[in-house]
Amino acid sequence: MAQNVYEGLFIFDSNRYARDPGGVSGQIAEFIRKCGGETIVSRLWEERRLAYPINGQRKGTYWLSYFKLDSQQLSTIERECQLSESVLRCLLLKVDPRIVNALVSHATSVAGEPGKSRRVETPARPDEPVVEDIIEEVEEEVAELN
Repeated sequence: MAQNVYEGLFIFDSNRYARDPGGVSGQIAEFIRKCGGETIVSRLWEERRLAYPINGQRKGTYWLSYFKLDSQQLSTIERECQLSESVLRCLLLKVDPRIVNALVSHATSVAGEPGKSRRVETPARPDEPVVEDIIEEVEEEVAELN
């Protein structure tokens, strides 16, 4: 089966993440690995106050991952996230193949390890590009492809 590239945004319970950052974030890579996928980039995005409480939690730790996975296994990962006590919410999106390289290189470079590591776990920095900069990069990449 052909593998697609997916973007996953996971909201972790901040208290659990603070106690065991490697264990909580490692769950995502483990879910992907068990389903036969491959993690491309995985990193901390930010910790912030939630718009509304989820399971009694008012703060969440956002984790961003890009991974390759067979599309039939996507529901398995969603189910694993629902069963996990550490994951409050998750959003999984299929990435257009034309912009995979731009998104992955941006996620890697923002984390401070341009092109060196397949797994990046550094906190988001205040000098990260704003959304408009990211959109501009992706639009340039798409324009080059067309």
